[in-house]
Amino acid sequence: MKLVVAIIRPERLNNVLEALFRAKVAGLTISRVQGHGGEIERVETYRGTTVKMELTDKVRLEIGVSDHFVEPTVKAIMQGARTGDVGDGKIFVVPVEHVYRIRTGELDRAAVTPVGVPPD
Repeated sequence: MKLVVAIIRPERLNNVLEALFRAKVAGLTISRVQGHGGEIERVETYRGTTVKMELTDKVRLEIGVSDHFVEPTVKAIMQGARTGDVGDGKIFVVPVEHVYRIRTGELDRAAVTPVGVPPD
């Protein structure tokens, strides 16, 4: 099992969600975050003071998947998020030791399988 964490542009979120839906990837968490990567820094004037804006708005997606869903998940995110410009984001694939479904107590693969779908 893996946790796929993606940091993307907010304006690309709908494209990513559509691509994930087409790839039959279900169950995710979305957070609005701010960060700084390789983007060009902006300088703005606020109340007569010049301020260097170093943080940009981003969206963080977290998706817990079985090993065989990692590649389709990453491909869907890349397809939906890519503009070709600096600041498109990053995808991190992190190993997961255990997953528990709180409602039923299911463990690991059964816990990340959508409700109603029999685990492989």
